[in-house]
Amino acid sequence: MSSSSPSTAMRAMHEHLSSPPAPSSPKGKAGEPEGVGGEVFNLFYPLDRLHEHEGLALPRIERVESEELPQPYRQLLDHLNDMTPTVAAFHGQEIGLRVLGRRIQGDVLFREVVLLAGERPVVFGAIAIHLDQYPPDARRDIEAGHLPLGTILAKHHVVHVSCPQAFLKIEANAFINEVFGLAEESRTLYGRRNIHAIQSGAVIADILEILPHA
Repeated sequence: MSSSSPSTAMRAMHEHLSSPPAPSSPKGKAGEPEGVGGEVFNLFYPLDRLHEHEGLALPRIERVESEELPQPYRQLLDHLNDMTPTVAAFHGQEIGLRVLGRRIQGDVLFREVVLLAGERPVVFGAIAIHLDQYPPDARRDIEAGHLPLGTILAKHHVVHVSCPQAFLKIEANAFINEVFGLAEESRTLYGRRNIHAIQSGAVIADILEILPHA
């Protein structure tokens, strides 16, 4: 959640957006908010769009309950906060950004990023950022690609809610193993499917977040 306290309307929206329909196979149009206002919830979005564009197969991903997350994964995933300040507090240092890939389709910026604590990768994120929902200064910072999205939201006081839609168990593929510097054999990792939304109900970011091996 942003640094600003949410209004009653924002809290009500949070409750609505935190109760998604059951996940299904990937469907829908590029840039379309998933799991909000419709029956289809795409567990893999936007990683599926990015991997498809890059010619990569998806890792095996399954939905799990929060109680099934081992520590410290549960501490880092089972909350209603943005991921950037969460991992900053956990690692005790400012979080940096490395952009692995990006493409723009209409008003949606798709990108794969790594959040860094020093030189250590602490989160992999596949993000669809709905640029038309941001104020101009925030949009410029997003497009520049130097700061994590959570840092930009706080910097520009973008009042929003963070609404985890599902917790995930991931069998890492070669791409994710490489991102985290893991051995080539498959590793079991954990993550979450999240959305950020503003008071109007508009989704400003669809995010799939994966944490490295604990």
